[in-house]
Amino acid sequence: MSVRDHRRLALLTTGLVAALTTAACGSSGGSGGDAGKAQDTIAVAATDTSCDVDTDTLKAGTHSFKVTNGGSEVTEFYVYAEGDRIMGEVENIAPGVARDLLVELPAGTYQAACKPGMVGDGIRHDLTVTGQTTQLSDDQELSAAVDGYTQYVQTQVGALQERTQEFTDAVKAGDIPTAQSLYPVARSYYERIEPVAESFGDLDPKIDARENDVEPGDTWTGFHVLERDLWQTGDVSQSGPVADQLVTDVDDLAARVANLDLQPLDLANGALGLLDEIATGKITGEEDRYSHTDLFDVAANLEGSEAAIQSLRPVIADRSADLATALDTQFAAASAELEKYHTGNTWTTYTDLTQDQLRALSDAINALAAQVSQVPAVIAQ
Repeated sequence: MSVRDHRRLALLTTGLVAALTTAACGSSGGSGGDAGKAQDTIAVAATDTSCDVDTDTLKAGTHSFKVTNGGSEVTEFYVYAEGDRIMGEVENIAPGVARDLLVELPAGTYQAACKPGMVGDGIRHDLTVTGQTTQLSDDQELSAAVDGYTQYVQTQVGALQERTQEFTDAVKAGDIPTAQSLYPVARSYYERIEPVAESFGDLDPKIDARENDVEPGDTWTGFHVLERDLWQTGDVSQSGPVADQLVTDVDDLAARVANLDLQPLDLANGALGLLDEIATGKITGEEDRYSHTDLFDVAANLEGSEAAIQSLRPVIADRSADLATALDTQFAAASAELEKYHTGNTWTTYTDLTQDQLRALSDAINALAAQVSQVPAVIAQ
């Protein structure tokens, strides 16, 4: 791309992130302006050097965190349980912007974290949650939704294990054409369930970090190291240890997913999180910067988001028939826009897309995100 094209793309993707942010800001409020069944709204003031949370103690139940970024860098907000298991997150909070997070917290100890620049362990704030409450998952329909989606995740991770083994076998055999063909296929299974993988804290950086995401002193591992070796250097003679570590980490993910404990809001927040993934990594071409196979990821993110919403759809339809219809319409529209670049078993190379094509795809994701962002409040009713 020319310098002008890069500048135009930067403006395009900034608009997409802003649209996602705007949609998400109103998502927890529902039509009446409250936060569904959230017990309270907890203000979080984030800057480049601080993360001021309005309270240290909470009662068990569903809470709405309103995170306002007063800093100069894009930030993220997380609520962590023990072992840095992610209970909820919002990414891509631009300077001067506020975003809401609905999260259900049983009794226990947690940490809230702001991540200016979207890197590192974040600025932490301890939270203590006490008492007992009826959980959203006690609702029979929501429990069925969680069970169905959990089965979907476990199926995807099982396929991820198989495809990753095939991919890494080709890498270790020095069969570059076969490894290149298998790389985006294996990663698709990961991209469909990425919010679940991210919830375990330590696994996503091991499996899927880009080079610029790696903290100083840490070792870069995972898919993107092998992507670089396959497409940029063309030399996989020293890639065996990275391939073996990737298999180990994917097996670790599978072991953890076997005992997965999800809550209904995890599905709703994860569906929007997958659209955020498209906005911040895929539509920019940053994710697969060596192979340019980003549209495989876009398709997988979109499919994973739809799987989460479909699990919740009976509840959504009961509580907001108009939203259920709008979701169906916008998922179909986004899929149709993306399908223009699908031929057989492959997708158009990212660098072959025009600015107009990227903009049309961005607009379709915008419209979808505006509907998906309303789901958490409906689920929390």
